[in-house]
Amino acid sequence: MRSDNARAGMQQAPARSLFNALGFTPEEMKKPMVGIVSSYNEIVPGHMNIDKIVDAVKLGVAEAGGVPVVFPAIAVCDGIAMGHIGMKYSLVTRDLIADSTECMALAHQFDALVMVPNCDKNVPGLLMAAARLDLPTVFVSGGPMLAGHVGGQKRSLSSMFEAVGAHAAGNMTEDEVENFVENVCPTCGSCSGMYTANSMNCLTEALGMGLRGNGTIPAVYSERIRLAKHAGMAVMDMYNKGITARQIMTKEAVLNALTVDMALGCSTNSMLHLPAIAHEIGFDFDIEFANPISEKTPNLCHLAPAGPTYMEDLNEAGGVWAVMKELADIGLLNTDCMTVTGKTVGENIANAVNRNPEVIRPVDNPYTKTGGLAVLKGNLAPDGSVVKRSAVVPEMLVHEGPARVFDSEEDAIAAIKGGKIVPGDVVVIRYEGPKGGPGMREMLNPTSAIAGMGLGSSVALITDGRFSGASRGASIGHVSPEAAVGGPIALVEEGDIIAIDIPNYTMTLKVSDEELAARKAKWQPREPKVTTGYLRRYAAQVTSGNRGAILRTPEL
Repeated sequence: MRSDNARAGMQQAPARSLFNALGFTPEEMKKPMVGIVSSYNEIVPGHMNIDKIVDAVKLGVAEAGGVPVVFPAIAVCDGIAMGHIGMKYSLVTRDLIADSTECMALAHQFDALVMVPNCDKNVPGLLMAAARLDLPTVFVSGGPMLAGHVGGQKRSLSSMFEAVGAHAAGNMTEDEVENFVENVCPTCGSCSGMYTANSMNCLTEALGMGLRGNGTIPAVYSERIRLAKHAGMAVMDMYNKGITARQIMTKEAVLNALTVDMALGCSTNSMLHLPAIAHEIGFDFDIEFANPISEKTPNLCHLAPAGPTYMEDLNEAGGVWAVMKELADIGLLNTDCMTVTGKTVGENIANAVNRNPEVIRPVDNPYTKTGGLAVLKGNLAPDGSVVKRSAVVPEMLVHEGPARVFDSEEDAIAAIKGGKIVPGDVVVIRYEGPKGGPGMREMLNPTSAIAGMGLGSSVALITDGRFSGASRGASIGHVSPEAAVGGPIALVEEGDIIAIDIPNYTMTLKVSDEELAARKAKWQPREPKVTTGYLRRYAAQVTSGNRGAILRTPEL
């Protein structure tokens, strides 16, 4: 046992005295020690039930012969952090989570791990840690929130943000907005649409790192407690069989996850997190992999914000495994990949059933023949940009219009809500990238304001920042290189014509090469927005959005 490094022999007698202080019995000292990484806290709705999940995992580990030991991971609520300086501290926690988990696991020599995340950044952060540590590891999340109900319709957090935009446009009263406040988020859990948290939890199943239902069983269902107990048992089975994280998290598994992402219509943030996870296993993930996979992968699901269905509906329809079965039946998945069940993907999904062809469209009747995400390139984004095309209305798939340029999210929101943006415009928000932000803020407020003011079918938004999974419309993020390093987005001027062609994966600034070169010669780097603390260090080390905003190491 790895834990013997910290517990066995005369040399470790002092450590044993400390285990004794913890209440370990002699019997427990002879058993595998399983770290349970708990992201429980009292500020994130998706995490407020995780204490119960952790208790269930502990029972499962103990029942299967291990000794469970809990330690924490941090988590930020993106919804609460949205629209102010707090959003600068969201993406950056992914690396803190990965680093601190690595530190705790190796400092105390755990034999295996169960990761208990839920919301946006601690799922990929813990997947990164799992890949680094290469221990037997299982993921079990806190689970998704049930959808809210307003006016007889299911609603979610994206509806709430759009209600604010509708109020700014004079289309909703304050009392009507308050009705949304009271009803769109009715339970604990990760917000109920296919936003980033639920996207990443679903992709743990596609990667093979989570048991069936990990991404979809609602947080309030007792079925999730049973799932957590089985996760504890599963990690002990992995330990006994010698199955470790990197045997599961292979290049083929990452490409499976990207394929499932396309079918589900996941958040654009997955195009930050999959490259970062791939980097930890030594796989150089190019975001342009998305386009050829998208070309052959049908989009089978339109969950909120792209459509009227929610995570509870996907769960009842058969969940992620039912989606994977549809894809495997037409040869789009590598079914030989190992999983935390000790079985291959093919063995796991052999008997999966699609119980609702309206929630999970069959492959012969997809929403679209192409996948949910697209990577656009051109002279405005030479290294790429990302759009959730499954959430773009058909009339905006091809668009051309004048640039309306803003150097911060706040300035753009003020212009949108002030009625200064008109149909046909292309809103450009820059200096909000990983380095320039710093922290690459999500732009849910401006996208929701555009939608709420009735401009979603006529206005595009382009940024070197990123979007919430709750964003919809022609919202193109991760523009690379970013403005802070002199990328072409820094050279755009008010009124420049920008042409967007999502079906052909292009985004073009209609300015001559000579004019762009002249503008580039005059461009000067800006003073950092943050000059102290973690964000300053982060800005100095972070790479661009197309690299997954991973932190620079000597070889990078």
